[in-house]
Amino acid sequence: MRIGDLQLHPVSDGTFVARPRYFGEQVAVDAHPELFDRNHAAWLPIGCFLIRTADRLVLLDAGLGPELDEVPHGMSLVGGQLPTGLRAEGVTRTDVTDVVCSHLHSDHVGWLFDLDARPVFPNATIWYGAGDRDHFVTGSGHMADHIRAGFASPANAGRLRPLTEDTTIAPGVTAMLAPGHTPGHLCLVLSSGTDRALLLGDAVTCPVQLDEPTWHSMADVDPALAERTRERLWRELEDPGTIGTGAHFPELRFGRVLPGTARRWLN
Repeated sequence: MRIGDLQLHPVSDGTFVARPRYFGEQVAVDAHPELFDRNHAAWLPIGCFLIRTADRLVLLDAGLGPELDEVPHGMSLVGGQLPTGLRAEGVTRTDVTDVVCSHLHSDHVGWLFDLDARPVFPNATIWYGAGDRDHFVTGSGHMADHIRAGFASPANAGRLRPLTEDTTIAPGVTAMLAPGHTPGHLCLVLSSGTDRALLLGDAVTCPVQLDEPTWHSMADVDPALAERTRERLWRELEDPGTIGTGAHFPELRFGRVLPGTARRWLN
């Protein structure tokens, strides 16, 4: 799709098999059967996004990588398809100029570094929230050893850009602080002409949270802050000129919020 002069290509690295329990212990196993429609499971993408500007090729998020992760309560993630998706768009790893990590959970950083902590995208600058470095790289947050080694390696220091404020990555592409799910979570704002799109990362896991505002991601580091951030993003998506999607939105479909006393998600 196009956002003004920007070209936007959703790419999935694999599948997140989610269940109602992901959103809280209070959520009934048979909740929202339109979403959890097969054995009380939702088969959601592990979404990444490729943005083409006039002279830059920006990748938002780097998937899970070639891994299978089991998650409590019968959930799982399986990755490995990002290179296939990029190749389908005619993109090689050396073409990517920038990788923006919405946050540093495992299903967003899997293709950043190989098992020897070398960059998978050798020409790319890596942008991420500084708060996530403190939590995952030097703190107690879970991170695969080779990914942590990649962030910590002096050989990679020149390509790493930790962000403490909203920052323009390329013309029309801005990283916006959206903390709560993780301390340094970022959303990406695309703006060109009269078009605007929000790439939400995991600040909103799924549109069902608009109808269920008490549903929190089980991975939220600060649930109260994450809820305030979600509400701020919902309000931005009420703008009729703004569309958005998240990394795990079903089929990576874009939509917006139809405002009013009974707000609803409109694809």
